[in-house]
Amino acid sequence: MKNIGKLSFFVVILCLVAASFTFFSYSDKSNNIVESIPQKIIGIKLFSKMEFAGEEVPVKNPDVAERLERELIINTYQHTSTLLHLKLANRYLPTVEKVFREEGVPDDLKYLAVAESSLRNAVSSAGAKGIWQFRDAAAKDFGLLVSEYVDERNHFEKSTRAACKYLKQLKERFGTWSLACAAYNMGPTALATSLKEQEENSYYDLNLNDETNRYLFRIIAIKEIMKNPDRFGYFLSDSDYYITHSKSRELKIDTSISNLSRFAHSQGITYRLLKVYNPWLLKSSLPNSSRQTFIFRIPEE
Repeated sequence: MKNIGKLSFFVVILCLVAASFTFFSYSDKSNNIVESIPQKIIGIKLFSKMEFAGEEVPVKNPDVAERLERELIINTYQHTSTLLHLKLANRYLPTVEKVFREEGVPDDLKYLAVAESSLRNAVSSAGAKGIWQFRDAAAKDFGLLVSEYVDERNHFEKSTRAACKYLKQLKERFGTWSLACAAYNMGPTALATSLKEQEENSYYDLNLNDETNRYLFRIIAIKEIMKNPDRFGYFLSDSDYYITHSKSRELKIDTSISNLSRFAHSQGITYRLLKVYNPWLLKSSLPNSSRQTFIFRIPEE
């Protein structure tokens, strides 16, 4: 028994040594033992010419180059968030692209939604909601219904249309898409004040609050990574992307629904799936004394 105990002890020691050796070293192709590294970190190189929404990004300006490089580094090595952005893009960005084409908004501005909400119906500390992060008053200004039972800031297609209207309005006021993005982030009144005080007409020459100073650069960085994920070390196969919500049918309802769970079951789905496909529904019922028409999306599979 003593010999068996000693043998077991030595086996354990050998296993620990082997595990330790495996952790700290590996064999290269020639079977030579070489020192291991946890990951390969490389510098990010900017292209000599870059543009956003058809407008030149002045990367030859050292200040601009450094600010853009910072956001590229942060988003490249912020693995969890960036990987989830790529996986969610398959679900949402094709619809954004279609709406933007119809509304005449440059395709590059779709990455604003990623910067705003990570493509989720988020809620900010300031009360902004949805993928496009509208505040209550702004949502109502652009035709979105916000009530106790319904919040169309969480309605993906309607809020995307509203974002188009707002961005076009900002572009018309400030002249460039880069300034329109800045105004979307900090508010048009605050941006107009900064432009006047600093006597500038370009986003890249303005000194704004830290969030807005970084905002457009973050969007550009997200664009570069999501358009060329392989270049930044992200390799996804078709099966890695999240499924779309396109396999659904529309159901028009203009009456009250006292129990959304029973309504969901009557359509052959769960309450959970009803809320996933219709996140604009806030509660477990939908009073509708005004007989307004609501369009529900009902998943077919």
